Amino acid sequence: MATMLYQGHGSLRLVTDGGKVIYVDPFAGEGYDAAADLILVTHQHHDHNCIDLPKKAPGCVIFQNFDAWKDGEYQVLELDFGKVEAVPAYNHHHRKEECVGYIVTVDGLSVYFAGDTGRTEEMSDMAGRHLSYAVLPMDATYTMDVEEAIDCAERIGARYTIPVHMAPGKLFDPERAKRFQVRGARIMTPGESIRL
Repeated sequence: MATMLYQGHGSLRLVTDGGKVIYVDPFAGEGYDAAADLILVTHQHHDHNCIDLPKKAPGCVIFQNFDAWKDGEYQVLELDFGKVEAVPAYNHHHRKEECVGYIVTVDGLSVYFAGDTGRTEEMSDMAGRHLSYAVLPMDATYTMDVEEAIDCAERIGARYTIPVHMAPGKLFDPERAKRFQVRGARIMTPGESIRL
């Protein structure tokens, strides 16, 4: 069964049932000792793109926002252990051309890593995809506030929604996390790992 480790801020590690290791926006926390098979970067802000942090397995693929958005089109990365679809991510601090989110499909699960974004028009279309998990930011400075994140969670309709990226300079903000009241909310603290 796949597992996901929340490292803090916007950094997560996903490990497939077959042991493939995927890092999303490496920057914060612990847990970079497992060698990466895939590293995903949503954008080039310093708190999302520390690709030298994880150890790397032979053949490790690094897929960044500039790989994911090319010639005005969102790209799809097909791997032998899963699929990565780039999707729009943008707000007042992040231009559409410089930031993406990812839908990662492994082991029959689909996990939406939103990146640093606000509400996008495309989120309403995700409801029909029956996503397993959505990972949404809500720091109210560089990304959405809590209320907007709740609205996005309801639009997306994933089975579970995990709030992240809660406060600039912090791994986690328990007070903001408590305010994330939505069906399927799954609050993870830094260092916590769950089975998906």
